[in-house]
Amino acid sequence: MIKSMTGFASLTKDDEAATVSVTIRAVNHRFLDLQLRIPPSLAAAESRIRALAQKHVSRGRVELSVAVQPRRAPAPEVELNEAFLDALGAALERARERGHVSGALTPGDLLRFPQAIVIRERSEGSETSDDQLARLTARVEEAVGAAFDELDAMRTREGSYLRTELDSRRVLLGDLFERVAEAARDGISGLQGRLLERVRELKADGFVDETLVAQEIARFAGRSDITEEVVRFRGHLDHWQALSDSSEPCGRKLDFLLQEMNREVNTAGSKAEGPGVSELIVSLKAELEKMREQVQNVE
Repeated sequence: MIKSMTGFASLTKDDEAATVSVTIRAVNHRFLDLQLRIPPSLAAAESRIRALAQKHVSRGRVELSVAVQPRRAPAPEVELNEAFLDALGAALERARERGHVSGALTPGDLLRFPQAIVIRERSEGSETSDDQLARLTARVEEAVGAAFDELDAMRTREGSYLRTELDSRRVLLGDLFERVAEAARDGISGLQGRLLERVRELKADGFVDETLVAQEIARFAGRSDITEEVVRFRGHLDHWQALSDSSEPCGRKLDFLLQEMNREVNTAGSKAEGPGVSELIVSLKAELEKMREQVQNVE
């Protein structure tokens, strides 16, 4: 399937607890390069988010950003560590008796001791903070999945434009190569005719071995024959069509096929003789280069 590697998706989901925003940017890359930016509180869900991304994208550089904004501030809960304060008070009292310190312990003094006061978010109702985090993580994963669906729709839409362009060039490639094959056949026929005419001229003077000349003509014709290249090129075009129709990502395989087709074009250009062959080979190579540039955008 021809699907573009470039795309963009952005969505926001609201509920009574939080607003979840997801942004995805995808651009060309030889392999899958996934860059995640998520809140530290969702670090435990990173592996699941990565797995979700890999289900939707097989190649490209993907930047995924998740932002979570609570809709209401959590109620704080302040807990006093009485055992620590009792021990601290006793220690200070002994210090006063010995003249090391003076004065009473103030609230500001307590705040300097992190062990004295613990501040945490208060759980509403019977739901624990773990339960809240699990629900938030599920909402984030749902939003990420929806964003990837949106990204897929955009990449598929752009891929359809790419396929239209590539299909037209694939047809043009086939036509050009068939013209090379026809020109090569005409070139061989013309060369054989000229050589035979020359043989007849030499034969009249008795300076030619007809058998040896015939063998040489056959060898030259064999070296100039591009039948194998034509068959392989046709096979590459059929394979291209099959890959384009498949549901699997095909960008790398199409790139490899273009390399193989370029090899056949080079071989045909070095072997074929005939009117206009050089110009046709140049046109073929130009079309292959245009297709190669487009295939760099295919997943």
